[in-house]
Amino acid sequence: MKSRTTSPRFVVPEELRSIDLRALASLFDLTPDVAFFVKDCQGRYVAVNESLLSRHGLKKPSEALGKRPSDICPGDFGRIPAEQDRKVLKTGKPLINALELQWIRPRQPVWCLTSKLPLRSADGTLIGIIGFSRDVRAPVDPKEIPAALATALSDFEQDLSAEFSTTVLASRARLSSARLSRLTKKLFGLTPLQLIAKIRITAASRLLLESDSTVAEIAHRCGYSDQSAFSRAFRLMTGVTPIEYRREEQ
Repeated sequence: MKSRTTSPRFVVPEELRSIDLRALASLFDLTPDVAFFVKDCQGRYVAVNESLLSRHGLKKPSEALGKRPSDICPGDFGRIPAEQDRKVLKTGKPLINALELQWIRPRQPVWCLTSKLPLRSADGTLIGIIGFSRDVRAPVDPKEIPAALATALSDFEQDLSAEFSTTVLASRARLSSARLSRLTKKLFGLTPLQLIAKIRITAASRLLLESDSTVAEIAHRCGYSDQSAFSRAFRLMTGVTPIEYRREEQ
């Protein structure tokens, strides 16, 4: 009879022990729409909050600690954040408000703004990453949206194939670029460019599931110049290609 083996308990690296990781995680437990994490210099989780655990279908911190995103997420959903971590750790440059479509297990899609900052010791040595991923799903009262902006967004959603940009949106909404940026941040938590991208990819993901249109046809309907450009944008924001998304959901 084979003896049962257990995984060794993950030990927080010495250089990160001076940070009260448990207090930080507990603080972010008060914000259920924010997945919080701290990782070591190898991209392994050393602190997580309840929101991050529930997003990945995990029940306790020990199921995540000592692991990388690629260890707890399947396919590109784990590969892409792991690649982000490696880039931050290699360059020392932060990732700020990257708009991504992520999943709350088993298959509940949620748009997130992800930020990752390099952690350094007192002597400047890069020792890890601290970051969070905030859900973008706060309800917006239609009365708060200026009529011209609401009309411009509605017209855009009705015909995504038309040429549309932040400049076009500002013009149709009769707003300066600065005013438009402040409004979309206040109302949606997004920049105008992120909002336009979110609308396009949301529509595309719905068409992939609810229609028999080809990927090329959906790319055109959602305002992309060709299938390749659409696939790159879709993968950047969702972690999978349009074909993979359709296949996984079906």
